[in-house]
Amino acid sequence: MVAVTESVEQLVERLCAKIPDHPEPGVLFRDLTPLFADADGFRRTTDALAEAFRGRFDFVAGIEARGFLLAGAVAYASGTGIIPVRKAGKLPRETYREEYVLEYGSAVLEIHTDDVPRGSRVLVLDDVLATGGTLGATAQLLHRAGLHVAGFGLVMELTELRGRARLGGHRVRALYRV
Repeated sequence: MVAVTESVEQLVERLCAKIPDHPEPGVLFRDLTPLFADADGFRRTTDALAEAFRGRFDFVAGIEARGFLLAGAVAYASGTGIIPVRKAGKLPRETYREEYVLEYGSAVLEIHTDDVPRGSRVLVLDDVLATGGTLGATAQLLHRAGLHVAGFGLVMELTELRGRARLGGHRVRALYRV
């Protein structure tokens, strides 16, 4: 077994591709797909997110789409089920809906009304915490469904956008903060 000398934070920093001026001039886009493609990087990321909330959740919610990758891996590692948080119109049965405001417009997230028992503790996973709009809407959606948010697990947090403030005091664990 090879000794691990690189922290998870260093691993995320190293494997995150940085694309200047995307999607518009002046923006530095941080792409985590190289981290997901790296077997050791993805395993260590999954383990770190699961460990940060061990024993505190009954289900994992993954936000479309990159959150699905993390939720599947953490749910498997922890022996729990998954709640897919989808964009409007993607789920076939009755749903709870939560509309939220984006920088330019609005969006809707949905979950099925009957997939998990009310009162369950749910860990919410996504790749990046930016303004907190999507994660905040997810928390509202889960609350409306009678579920308890156990916390938010993220690979990266863009601290200058202050998204954490929109998460209602819930426990937040970001593996890499920039």
